[in-house]
Amino acid sequence: MDVHTWSRPDLVRIRHLELDLDVRFDRKMLDGSVTLRFDPTAHDELVLDTRDLEIHSVENAAGFKLGERDRILGTPLRIRLSPGSSWVRVVYSTSPQASGLQWLEPPQTAGKRHPFLYTQSQAIHARSWIPLQDSPAVRVTFQGRVRTPAGLHAVMAAERAGEHFEMNHPVPSYLIALAAGALEFRQLGERCGVLAEPPLVDAAAREFADTEAMIRAVEEMFGPYRWGRYDLLVLPPSFPFGGMENPCLTFATSTILAGDKSLVSLVAHELAHSWSGNLVSNATWSDFWLNEGFTVYLERRIVEKVYGRERGEMEAVLGRRELDREMANLQESDRVLHIELEGRDPDDGCTLVPYEKGALLLRTIEQEVGRERFDAFLRSYFDHFAFRSITTADFLDYLRRELPLKTLLDPWIFQPGVPPGAADPHSDAFERIEDAAARWQQGQQVDTRDWTTQSWLHFLRMLDPPDMARLDREFRLGESGNSEILHQYLLMAVRAGHRPAFPRLVEFLNSVGRRKFLKPLYTELMKTPEGERQARQIYQSARQGYHPITQVTLDAIVGGE
Repeated sequence: MDVHTWSRPDLVRIRHLELDLDVRFDRKMLDGSVTLRFDPTAHDELVLDTRDLEIHSVENAAGFKLGERDRILGTPLRIRLSPGSSWVRVVYSTSPQASGLQWLEPPQTAGKRHPFLYTQSQAIHARSWIPLQDSPAVRVTFQGRVRTPAGLHAVMAAERAGEHFEMNHPVPSYLIALAAGALEFRQLGERCGVLAEPPLVDAAAREFADTEAMIRAVEEMFGPYRWGRYDLLVLPPSFPFGGMENPCLTFATSTILAGDKSLVSLVAHELAHSWSGNLVSNATWSDFWLNEGFTVYLERRIVEKVYGRERGEMEAVLGRRELDREMANLQESDRVLHIELEGRDPDDGCTLVPYEKGALLLRTIEQEVGRERFDAFLRSYFDHFAFRSITTADFLDYLRRELPLKTLLDPWIFQPGVPPGAADPHSDAFERIEDAAARWQQGQQVDTRDWTTQSWLHFLRMLDPPDMARLDREFRLGESGNSEILHQYLLMAVRAGHRPAFPRLVEFLNSVGRRKFLKPLYTELMKTPEGERQARQIYQSARQGYHPITQVTLDAIVGGE
């Protein structure tokens, strides 16, 4: 059972939904209806998940009522079904504070002239803009018709069919997505392209030029791409994540537009979700690692195939070290792959553990059985469970049947930490970086002309203690247009109390909403009285520009509304 839904799909299961929505930028609301279709049933009640929705009416039903609101789950909508019914239509409006919607004023966008809207449904935020069975175990097909003010365009994570959108493959609710704004399109390949605001679209097209090559790389390893088109939508920098794997239309943060393709592993990650996550999904949020661990593993295989083994290994080493750093600050129960989340917000499980520990488990299995045999297993796994949502138990049953192992799986999945015998990623390139860091700390100059983002991150993390003034003089990292390098520099500056970097820190915290960057910076600021004062001052002005998901995270760190 999914503990994060009020609905009872074991009794009545939604199969298809039809959205008809008006985007009201003036009121920061979606107005409209959803028609929900299900198999005829003897049960007389359909329960839907909602959060802060105003329900105007329910058509083709004997009645309805809203239950008590739960802090995490929202409010159940209980619909009394008419005998023999197979559909209901809910007419509703969203709240301006809907947790799955972000409404941006023109100054918060790249173009500065038009407003922008985007959704973020994962993990359980779809219920804040659609009344539905908001569980990853429930997969639906859907249609959408969306009306916007003149001059603005709507897009959905689906194929456009005339004046509406269609998704003919069943997807979980967290993959239903919508955006609206001033958007332009550039074709990247025969089945992929990029959408972005006009000031960003050409830079995004250059950055994502290798997307078609990435698609072909995954197909060669793990089977055909089954979703038709693969387009990317570049969102304003307030987007709380690096990317979101909405089918047919990945949502991506503009913070990965570095100008040199050095951060496009994020595209590889979101593309990989077209197999691990979208094709085969976690059935509950305790099984989240089945999405993200598999996807990080596939991401690095794509990067290796397109950009070379050295870069893939560098990213694997960085990932392992970040995992160790993060696990040191997590309670034991959160260092397991199959995490207990009853009574908790499923967003609490979005740490590096499901991503990096999950990927490390798969790499360890590959190391035991060999890449060729493991690739064949993964391909059969994606075929066997295609368009289904599964549990960790389903995966383990299939693995034990198809690929018997010596590696003990229970310690990986149900016990904290990384078990002995884990695969150990290694990078010769990083050994050279470590040598360069040691020489630099001895006062020598180092040649950084051929360094990648991964080289810079490893170099900076090796400096203990860092000479911040010298870093400023020699490398001017505070002026970097690469968000990963700039974030690492600012984090070091906060830890060192390096005041010259603080104006850039304030600018960064006011212009970027990516939770991966904001959480560590605010956490470090809050460790000293002066930093705490500054964190609260910055957050007071910056908070309204952050996504509601980010606000919840940072409210717990800094204190908010």
